[in-house]
Amino acid sequence: MRPGRPLGRVLHEYGLYLAWVVSLVATGGSLYFSEVLGFVPCELCWWQRVLMYPQALILGIASYRDDRRIATYALPMSLIGASISTFHYLQEKVPAFRAPICGGDVSCFTPWINWFGFITIPFLALTAFLLIALCVWRAAARD
Repeated sequence: MRPGRPLGRVLHEYGLYLAWVVSLVATGGSLYFSEVLGFVPCELCWWQRVLMYPQALILGIASYRDDRRIATYALPMSLIGASISTFHYLQEKVPAFRAPICGGDVSCFTPWINWFGFITIPFLALTAFLLIALCVWRAAARD
């Protein structure tokens, strides 16, 4: 970034590409956790994947075509995904939020990773969803 070039302008110009990269890293990370490390995704993890995986495709196409109208699709998906990730993270970290909504064999309450005492898989997903939302929102903003 050149001096004197505000971050908002950089995100306006390159936000679609950055959002696409974030979605690729998130998709690759979730596949690494499940397919390489053998972590079995819970039901909430599956819903987060349902909202993240398509974004790797649609944001790639939008980046290639410089189609900033993608915000119409990507923002709702990211915000819904961030909501699910927040709920999932609270279920792992705050016992009062533990609602028996997971119907699968894997508990939504048990964190597979717990880096630095607060970074779990739902926290990583939440971060990715919020970064994608920010980048897409700034890319679509009119200057």
